[in-house]
Amino acid sequence: MKFHLILYCSIFSLSIMCPSSSATYPENDDKTPADPYEINSHLFPGINLGNALEAPDEGDWGVTIQDEYFRIIKEAGFQHVRIPIRWSAHAEVDSPYTVEINFTNRIKHVINVALAHDLFTVINIHHYEEICQNPSAHKDRFLTLWRQISMIFQDYPPELLFEILNEPHDNLTPDLWNQYFSAALEIIRQTNPSRTVIIGTANWGGIGALSALDIPEDEQNLIVTIHYYEPFQFTHQGAEWVAGSDAWLGTTWSASLNQVSEMKNHFNQIKAWADDQNRPIYIGEFGAYSRADINSRRLWTGYVVNLCRQYNFSWAYWEFCSGFGAYDRTTGAWNTQLLGALIQTP
Repeated sequence: MKFHLILYCSIFSLSIMCPSSSATYPENDDKTPADPYEINSHLFPGINLGNALEAPDEGDWGVTIQDEYFRIIKEAGFQHVRIPIRWSAHAEVDSPYTVEINFTNRIKHVINVALAHDLFTVINIHHYEEICQNPSAHKDRFLTLWRQISMIFQDYPPELLFEILNEPHDNLTPDLWNQYFSAALEIIRQTNPSRTVIIGTANWGGIGALSALDIPEDEQNLIVTIHYYEPFQFTHQGAEWVAGSDAWLGTTWSASLNQVSEMKNHFNQIKAWADDQNRPIYIGEFGAYSRADINSRRLWTGYVVNLCRQYNFSWAYWEFCSGFGAYDRTTGAWNTQLLGALIQTP
């Protein structure tokens, strides 16, 4: 992979290998839109750095991103990282909705380290709950956040991708979401005409709202993302934030004929839509919570990865080192069964 970047090496830890000795990013003069299928081919295997920058404050949910994580992820065989970010918690409530400079600098640093480790990087707006509850009151703020993000990263290389909003839901209905993401995309294209952008579905990012997604025909440099957590009573058993989920504890996934058939049917639905619309697909989140038994988690994860490989869908496992995590940051070791399911040789 060839990067068009020059990094602020002096701000990195000594373990970071910087690709250039220059002190600034060069302008990205290539304004030719990328081939989204080519970009998508670099997004697997991938992993989410979850429960960190999408918390109200980094560290609130137990994870603070360390520079060494990117080396660990790359050495394990991953090719990209998805970094969920709660921009809305670090911007003014009222116009002009300015993002805090310290937060912006932190995001820059994390992205710089990821790119320095030859990892394609996806950033998004994550956990903007207010816009899902009261879309009209937050539309201008949402669009202004994207105006700022787009300007901040306009000269970054094409290995950085923008994902417009994680899991729009509730009052941000499929119809409204079509309007809002189109407006955000217009703003992004003013400063990032050639950057590949990722768009997800309404109704929590799943398959159900895929048919309602209305993408402008003249916008070709897009990847469509789907989140896959089916069957939910298996993947979220015992999840503390899901009411009643303790009743699901003990749910297994054994790759039975019915279970595999159900999963294949889901992926066939996605594939049929993608072929009809001529859009590349990114399974931007999938995972099973750690309170499920490890053998079931390994089997389920491996089947998802195999179907992604079969259909040329890219993917990012949820997530690196928290409740769904494949890596134990306390022991400094990967869960070998999960890692084996994720990093498969063709």
